[in-house]
Amino acid sequence: MTALSLVKYHGNGNDFLVSLDGDDLPGGAEVDADFVAEICDRHRGVGADGLIAVRASSGVADVRMELRNSDGKRAEMSGNGLRCLALALVDSGKVPGPDVVIETDAGLRHVVVGERRHDGCVSVTAEMGMLHVGPEEPAPLLGASFQARRVDVGNPHLVLIGPALDGLDITRLGRELEGARPGGQNVEVVAPDSSGGLDLLVWERGSGVTEACGTGSCAAAAAARAAGLVGDHVPVENPGGTLVVDLDGEVLSPSARLTGPACRVASVEIIPSWTDVPG
Repeated sequence: MTALSLVKYHGNGNDFLVSLDGDDLPGGAEVDADFVAEICDRHRGVGADGLIAVRASSGVADVRMELRNSDGKRAEMSGNGLRCLALALVDSGKVPGPDVVIETDAGLRHVVVGERRHDGCVSVTAEMGMLHVGPEEPAPLLGASFQARRVDVGNPHLVLIGPALDGLDITRLGRELEGARPGGQNVEVVAPDSSGGLDLLVWERGSGVTEACGTGSCAAAAAARAAGLVGDHVPVENPGGTLVVDLDGEVLSPSARLTGPACRVASVEIIPSWTDVPG
């Protein structure tokens, strides 16, 4: 098989392999799921939380994004993936920037690539569209001090809000709750901090525990705002660093803007002779 060229980026440790020409990947019109799972494996592959294949858009955007979680299954949306892809497109010269319009399975998203920071990363802001926040409900597997809200950010989230995160096992919770919704769901456990923001732990559908989650941060901020715990400007402390969510509009149907760093890791060239994939 011909060598494949990929670039690797991360947003607060939430890392992605990006193919700037998705048609080069095994599988043709849709990337082969087994190939994705093997190349994203952190011990037998390159390692990543997901893979993004750049496709030609339908004419309404600069590019179309095909997003796969590390298990190979297709996902509708990723806030950090959007921000990493936008920077990869600008870095490569495929899109002049700073404005990038990306077509996703959840609709069009506008991204702005900002200034390079002292650490070499770049501040990137993604307009995440309208969110849909569900009513308060009992939090499964947790005590009465927690509440739950379901939030649609173009992908499904179950947000569990409590007073503190001490002693919580996000791996156990995530594994048990991911499959509680047909098609799976992302699971966030969050608690307000002393500065008007949130602390967050996340289990991502199809990827497991990750260092950060962009859509999860948006879902957490919107759920906490609906509960009266935060305002419109919400710093969300992920394990890998801070993402900032700005909310506007109705409490149960706000629009969200996500800002945080995107960082180039490496260029990767692979000859995947260790796998047998169609195409």
